[in-house]
Amino acid sequence: MTSTETKTQTLKPEEIPLTSPQLMSRYITDTGKILPRKYTGMSAKQQRTVTKKIKRARQMLAML
Repeated sequence: MTSTETKTQTLKPEEIPLTSPQLMSRYITDTGKILPRKYTGMSAKQQRTVTKKIKRARQMLAML
């Protein structure tokens, strides 16, 4: 890869900021329930992290 090429970086689920509900919305249903691991395809550690972030965002009213 040369210096002029740019590599697009995707965020890991645990790196999603609390202030971006549009990124977290892929891990919840239309009714606001958190999707389980079998639908998201994440590891247990990633699922725990995302769950904590979603719950924290709900408390901050960042994500409704």
